[in-house]
Amino acid sequence: MAIYTKISKKDVVSIERKFNLGKITSFKGIKKGIENTNYLIRTKNKKYILTIFEKRVQKKDLPFFMSLMDKLNNHNINCPKPQKSKTGSYLFNIKNKPASIVSFVEGKDKNKLKINDCYEIGRNVAKLHIASKKIKLYRKNSMSLNSWPKLLNKIGNRCKKIDVNLNDLMKTSLKDIKKKWPRKLSSGIIHGDLFIDNIFFKNNKFYGYIDFYFSSNDFLIYEIAICINALCFDKKNRKFIFNKKKSINLIKGYSSLRKLSKEEKNSLNVLCRGAALRYLLTRTYDYLNTPKNAIIKVKNPQQFIFLHTFSFLLFLLISDLLLELTLKELQKQQLKLFLHYNHFQVLF
Repeated sequence: MAIYTKISKKDVVSIERKFNLGKITSFKGIKKGIENTNYLIRTKNKKYILTIFEKRVQKKDLPFFMSLMDKLNNHNINCPKPQKSKTGSYLFNIKNKPASIVSFVEGKDKNKLKINDCYEIGRNVAKLHIASKKIKLYRKNSMSLNSWPKLLNKIGNRCKKIDVNLNDLMKTSLKDIKKKWPRKLSSGIIHGDLFIDNIFFKNNKFYGYIDFYFSSNDFLIYEIAICINALCFDKKNRKFIFNKKKSINLIKGYSSLRKLSKEEKNSLNVLCRGAALRYLLTRTYDYLNTPKNAIIKVKNPQQFIFLHTFSFLLFLLISDLLLELTLKELQKQQLKLFLHYNHFQVLF
């Protein structure tokens, strides 16, 4: 979430006319995140999120996201519920951009996850996957393996601003990952972006999800690979250390409701590397292309790659540390590139 598009009181009045929300008493931009413009809208009794879709989200995909969230709510998955306009549409235009209004999900993300939190997240991700299997929707993952070469070409040598070796590192990693990527695994609809700020807790218990705008059909175990990258590292002395116990609990929680096949377990290594590379690519691109006037928390690619020798399988792993820094300040930081060797077979 971020603020790229600014709205006025006139826009708010227009929203009141289009939706049965009641009188809007306040609206405030949300700068957390990076993909779309978001506002918190308050009425007398309720809160909503207005999302104005920017950048990567394509208009043709929006009906999928709206329908998915609506159907997940019907399957008792706590996530934002799209609000229909007076004409029965989930979508409308604001500032010549597509937009939607969804219900506000109570709770908040945690700054630091405990080991038991990872078990609960894993269990609830399995619930999400079981529910999504019952939903007859399909969207190809636009940020999957086949999209990475194009994104790497768009970045080009500009990433030398971050580190002189970064382009070569990403090219080498991509080539190896493509060779080892699995052909066929159990598939379904995944959230696709389960970082800590998209997972909400309330009263210290798992409560729900937000931000489904990368959801798509893909390998279910790829979701776990994303979660391992996003949730299972601890910061210590300015380094990010793989927390094996968190990963084990994440997988135990997931497996308590949905058992992993032998093929899925064997593929987890390369899927973790792929998930890490995917976020390194997109965040490097965003770092190089974020408008100077955008009100946004920058997700810093300079802090994502960690090197630690543990076994003999190569991993490229990314942290999710958020820093509010200007581009100039970021450029002053020296990128620390590390290669992480790990053997995820020890998790099973």
